[in-house]
Amino acid sequence: MCLGIPGKVVEVYREHDLLMGKVDFGGVLRRVCLEYVPEVAVGEYAIVHVGFALTRLDEAEAHRTLALLKEAGELDHPEPEADGGREVS
Repeated sequence: MCLGIPGKVVEVYREHDLLMGKVDFGGVLRRVCLEYVPEVAVGEYAIVHVGFALTRLDEAEAHRTLALLKEAGELDHPEPEADGGREVS
């Protein structure tokens, strides 16, 4: 099964003419393509699947989704932290 996971956008930038961002997944920062959600801003949440942000969502919905995924055993990390975290390529 494929899952889209909510992550918090902590940085937005352009790379090779693509809208990209750094997204926090429970303290793990990932590089994500934001071209499908160009309106997303730093501090907002997005559903990310295989490195692509697919849709924006509000913080409350992001936390509800993460809680459901954790309860279902699909997540093995905590919810996004406000202060960022370590970066993984």
